[in-house]
Amino acid sequence: MKNWLKKSMVILVSVLTFGLVPPSHAIWNHLYKTGNETAETTSAYSNRTAATSRKIDSAALARSFVEDAEKRAYLKFGERIRPVIEDEFRAAVLPNIQTAIAETLQEYPQDKLPLLAVSDQPSAGTGEKMFHIYNTETNKDIIRFHVRRDHPPGDGYYFNFHYHVAFDHFQTHRHLGTIYWGKNMPPQWMKG
Repeated sequence: MKNWLKKSMVILVSVLTFGLVPPSHAIWNHLYKTGNETAETTSAYSNRTAATSRKIDSAALARSFVEDAEKRAYLKFGERIRPVIEDEFRAAVLPNIQTAIAETLQEYPQDKLPLLAVSDQPSAGTGEKMFHIYNTETNKDIIRFHVRRDHPPGDGYYFNFHYHVAFDHFQTHRHLGTIYWGKNMPPQWMKG
């Protein structure tokens, strides 16, 4: 195979898999073989590659989901809330989101990890949804991340970040963090 074609294939595979196929993966070895393989060797390679490609590193997937989570959170906050709470969210809440995602993915069946995705749109107005991670095949959520506006009597407003998991049928309210807003009512979510 020509050198420029090999390099193009490497770039194409990297882009299409969002970098989830590491340089040590068997596919790269296949691209750089001399081409003198028998059909039997090629068939064995194809079966091994197919099995390996279904296995996804849950840590890498969790990192990818956390990046998406941060984007969805900032979209939900809108231009009026984001500048006020962004630093505290990044320092106090986002690491807890990362831990929750990593722990949930560890418990999830490893062969089903490639089917998971982050929902596209947070809820606007007063809705709680920041984002959900769901199975694209069944369209069922496995973890739901929410933020609620709390206003205890005689106190200011707080943003209560929490999540729910499918393992307990979304019954348990799992705390991620709380950020104080102030005495005045915060604007609705996703407001510019």
